Amino acid sequence: MEETTRLDGKGRDVALVLSSGGARGYAHIGAIEELEARGYRIRSVTGCSMGALVGGLYASGHLAELKEWVLSINRRKILSLTDVSMSVSHLVKGERIIQELNKIVPDCRIEDMSMPFRAVATDLRRQREVVFDRGSLYAAIRASISIPTYYDPLRTRKMLLVDGGITNPLPLNRAPRTEGDLLVAVNVSAPFSEEEEEKRRRARRLSERGGIFARVFRGSDEEAVNYYSLLNATIHTQIQQLARMQLRLTPPDVVVNVPMNRFWGLGYDRAARIIGEGRELMRRALEGTASDK
Repeated sequence: MEETTRLDGKGRDVALVLSSGGARGYAHIGAIEELEARGYRIRSVTGCSMGALVGGLYASGHLAELKEWVLSINRRKILSLTDVSMSVSHLVKGERIIQELNKIVPDCRIEDMSMPFRAVATDLRRQREVVFDRGSLYAAIRASISIPTYYDPLRTRKMLLVDGGITNPLPLNRAPRTEGDLLVAVNVSAPFSEEEEEKRRRARRLSERGGIFARVFRGSDEEAVNYYSLLNATIHTQIQQLARMQLRLTPPDVVVNVPMNRFWGLGYDRAARIIGEGRELMRRALEGTASDK
């Protein structure tokens, strides 16, 4: 009977932590849905980057509206939300997406929301982590999602704010806790999966059967090494190492891991598939935790 209680989650409070991870962060939506379907009561949410966006909209009581919106996103809508900048410091202004979200869910103050919420960003001027626990929800989200060189940083009089993943991509140590609760982490920037890498290698080999055209425009069996791939690999390594450190320092009771190479970080038109994956992985994590008790 005790095993069933743990598995169903009835009466269990949860402090939920959601990582950075771009479009992979859609998995946070499915993970939250699975927790609620099993009777867990989420009492606080802490998020970084995409985790801050999903967590903030959930904590404000508007996860359903967010899910409906992301399911409607296609490549045309992605282009319409990309307010390209001519600045030498960033590619995208980042204001249009916040304006669009504000049409769906009006801004509010974090301290007025129904549950404690924390969003993590990084101040480049002082090289430190910044935790938002009050003030404008969308200002906190805007700061937390500002990927350096891609989005325009959020500037205040004293700070230059960028993506929280630079300092704390899985902010387990920032989660507000209640006595007896479960610390649950959804890490959508987990280390690469060798199984996924093998799938990619097979796909590249198949593409090369298209002849010389495929070889020229799709590359060889080896990954191309260029400025973009090197920068990407550097950032991925940094984020994975920081997340590993947080998992060691503040071990969660339940952790869901989505490898970085499971979904493309810019695949914002794949919401249904990624949400479904998040829900399935949370189901497995909860059932595995219960069976281990």
